[in-house]
Parts: sequence; C-alpha cells; structure tokens
Amino acid sequence: MPEVNWVAVGLCGVSSLVLGGIWYSPMLFAKAWQRAAGLSDEQAHSGNMAMIFGLAFLLSLIAAAVFAMFLGKTMSLGAATAAGFSAGLCWVAASYGISYLFERLPLNLWLINGGYHTVQFTLFGLILGWMK
Repeated sequence: MPEVNWVAVGLCGVSSLVLGGIWYSPMLFAKAWQRAAGLSDEQAHSGNMAMIFGLAFLLSLIAAAVFAMFLGKTMSLGAATAAGFSAGLCWVAASYGISYLFERLPLNLWLINGGYHTVQFTLFGLILGWMK
C-alpha cells in the first residue's frame, strides 16, 4: 500500500463536511437543491443526522485516502490540484450525469451535486498536494 499522509486525509474529510455545510446551506444552494431533489423542509431535516454526517465523513475519508494513493507522493501542488479538479468533474460529476440522464433527474440537481464534488476533489488535490 502506498504511503498516505493520514493527517492530510483527515483534513480532506473535514474539508468535505465544511464545504458541504456551505454548499448546501441557504447561503448557496439549499433551496434550489431541495426543489430539484423533491425534498420538503421537513424531509430535508429528518432522519438520523448523526448517522448521516458520520457516514458522509467516513465516505469522504475513504475517497480521500484512495485519491491520495492515486496521486502518490511526488505530484506537485499544481498537478495534484488539477488532478482533483479533473477527478471531480470528469469522474464523479460525469458519472452522476450518466445516472441522472437515465433517472431523468433535473439538470440543476446534477449541476449542484456535480459542482460540489468537483470542488470537493479540487480541495482534496490541494490539501494532499500541499501536505505530501
């Protein structure tokens, strides 16, 4: 298994939650995301939030750890950041796009969710490239 900076991976997990807190807040896309996802205010705030956020953090750590293995220890900061942007846009968002087409989900839902993951992986690349 390649060397992984676990502190950097942890920071990536935290950055993912902070970004999500901003991205899906009323400051940015909360209402548009709720409408596109077909969620009422009650539905959006229901559920076991500790479990939802805990699992979201765990999945972010897994994604960041595997991305760190992909990047390796020799990639420059700029290249790692560009790789993060490319992974977010061309792997994650594009894959969502395929599913959203077949599920006939709204374009703006894809733009919001795909945009989040593009910025998320860009941050992963920035953090991992900076802390290599």
